[in-house]
Amino acid sequence: MNDIVDGAEGKAGFKWVGTRPIRPDGVPKVTGRAIYGNDTKLPGQMVGKILRSPHAHARIVSIDTSRAKALAGVHAVITGADFPAQKFEYIGPERVAVNFWHVTRNIMAREKVLYEGHAVAAVAAASESIAAEALALIDVTYDVLPHVIDVDAAMAPGAPLLFDDMITRGVEPAPTKPSNISKRLEFKLGDPDAAFAQADAVIEHEFKTAIVHQAYIEPHACSAKFEADGQGEIWSSSQGHFTVRALTARILDMPVGDLRVYPAEIGGGFGGKTVVYVEPVAAMLSKKSGFPVRIAMSREEVFRASGPTSGSSMWVKIGVTKDGKIVAADAVFKFQAGAFPGSPVMNACLCAFAPYDIANARTVGYDVVSNRPKAAAYRAPGSPISAFAVESVLDMLAKKIGMDPLELRMKNAARIGTPTIFGPKHAHNGYPETVQALLDHPGYRAPLGPNQGRGVASGYWFNGGGESSASMQVNADGTVLVATGSVDVGGSRASMALMAAETLGVEYDKVRAIVADTGSIGYTHVTGGSRVTFATGMAVVETTKIVIKDLCRRAAMIWDVDPDGVEWEGGCARPAGDNVGKFQPLTLKEIAAKAAQTGGSITAAHSVNAGGQAPGFSTQFCDVEVDPETGRVKILRWVAAQDVGRAIHPAYVEGQIQGGVVQGIGWALNEEYIYNAKGQLDNPGFLDYRCPVASDLPMIEAVLVEVPNPAHPFGAKGVGEVNICPPMAAIANAIENAIGRRLSELPMSPPKVLAAIEAGG
Repeated sequence: MNDIVDGAEGKAGFKWVGTRPIRPDGVPKVTGRAIYGNDTKLPGQMVGKILRSPHAHARIVSIDTSRAKALAGVHAVITGADFPAQKFEYIGPERVAVNFWHVTRNIMAREKVLYEGHAVAAVAAASESIAAEALALIDVTYDVLPHVIDVDAAMAPGAPLLFDDMITRGVEPAPTKPSNISKRLEFKLGDPDAAFAQADAVIEHEFKTAIVHQAYIEPHACSAKFEADGQGEIWSSSQGHFTVRALTARILDMPVGDLRVYPAEIGGGFGGKTVVYVEPVAAMLSKKSGFPVRIAMSREEVFRASGPTSGSSMWVKIGVTKDGKIVAADAVFKFQAGAFPGSPVMNACLCAFAPYDIANARTVGYDVVSNRPKAAAYRAPGSPISAFAVESVLDMLAKKIGMDPLELRMKNAARIGTPTIFGPKHAHNGYPETVQALLDHPGYRAPLGPNQGRGVASGYWFNGGGESSASMQVNADGTVLVATGSVDVGGSRASMALMAAETLGVEYDKVRAIVADTGSIGYTHVTGGSRVTFATGMAVVETTKIVIKDLCRRAAMIWDVDPDGVEWEGGCARPAGDNVGKFQPLTLKEIAAKAAQTGGSITAAHSVNAGGQAPGFSTQFCDVEVDPETGRVKILRWVAAQDVGRAIHPAYVEGQIQGGVVQGIGWALNEEYIYNAKGQLDNPGFLDYRCPVASDLPMIEAVLVEVPNPAHPFGAKGVGEVNICPPMAAIANAIENAIGRRLSELPMSPPKVLAAIEAGG
């Protein structure tokens, strides 16, 4: 059962918004006809392959490509020296700052290799076999260096340094010695040190989480083609083809306008396809060879060389009064950034205590480099990790003062006007409604059996707005085409068509939604941050309104009346009043049929830089059963309540929630990168990297709590990410209630659970 719980504003009587039509892209995907990144076949296309480092950390002494270049069938060989130099500088807001000196070295190593799988050279050849042979002919001489993987070890004095000149940013006065700590962050509200004295119960605890990958099914793949005049085209599977264009153009030092990027279908991303890995390499190979070049990562390459999320080491301290009021909270988050700076530790600091009204709080974060792939976003990046620690401590406190864990959260729930640790006050409700939805759920009070336990946890994510564009054209038969620049990851074609049909007042099946390339639509930011339904939806609605205004103008022309005397209602132009005249309503189809006589094509385009987005809140509970002989954790029940604003397409929303929960279950119980003593990844594939399968999972009940966002025409809030934040802590809390032992390190795999059981006697 999938319930919808209305918020204070209730549900509006829409015709299409809130319905469950079939997905527009469903048929080509289930029939295998959809075109993904590796499906593009261009005339004369070469195969691109990348040579990768076998070492976790080594100085590149020399690279000899002469034998590879001499091999018949090889048309280009490149190394890091072929890419233009980039200035060392951080660009953009601190939370999302980019340093292209780092980016270009992640694309192709230069002075050193910094992780196993780091790209060293690449070839373009006439076939797979020739390309593979060419890679084997490239001679690289390495000076192998000591490596470091674990974040605590990387921060320790005397740790092997990835960069000899890295001085920690955010520390005053600036340190004089280099370290692996790229950045220190601190956020503070009130006086937590003094406030802990007011607490009747205080708990502090340490936690660790392993490196995990987004584990999308489709590997990174693209094709690139460059002409002699420097104009280039890329076909790429990504979460944002405008970002692919911008990053590739910058790395190749070419005008953005000379590069056109076409969006392929995407077989999963979850944040991991918001950056580039193969696109600049394919582009450079195409420029040098004069041929189109396709590069597709293998599964092993995906695990070794694309961005997993951070591993972490954390400390959390929270104090409460006897009646459950949180008086102070403190936390330190140490995040692995991988080989280059840029972990989501700032998000962890900002999200950790965000669901709660805490007058005195502090978070400190460390961004730490280590010899593993550069971290990339993974669904609410940073927030799930900090939520694991914070929500575990809250559960421990609830037990210590004898309070129901949901009641503890409700007592401290953030509401409109609650200050945040990062400055602004909360402008939206939604969190307490998710807690109440679970308090009201019959399963929350259901009895449990032997070796069973119930756990609860909550989560927070900012959700995004930002730049989006849309266009609309009305065809002569009254059908409508809506184009946007947002890659469809979570059902945005359907939601865009629903919002367009609702605004225009036409049938859903009369609207077709497509994703346009960078040369056919205005700039649109990545599909990430749970921004598309909100921001791109606003662009679609505003575009539709422009079309409606034009339709009214054309109807006025047909009737020979003033345009102000025409209104649009129910998909028709109608006289605004009896004084305008007695005219039969003109349908969209009727107006479209006369477009040539009333001004030509009916088209419109609009771009937004959307603000006013509302954050996401989720509260979940699960029941587990622990096998006391093996330590295996079986999930018996899962209920996830999430504030979704208004569910534009409820089935898609439910799918987002269920998908996030499943990934959280894997993160909690099984998934981790396992490195050997040489810093090499021992489990680079789905046989050894243990993702959940259907038999591991219960039915996941999604409770859609609707507290509409007044800043959006239909009340939408982003729904794609916050659902992954609670599961790890919810499972840890449930295990503790089942076996009486607290696990504080992820994954909570059977050997760890069994060890905890045996340690408890």
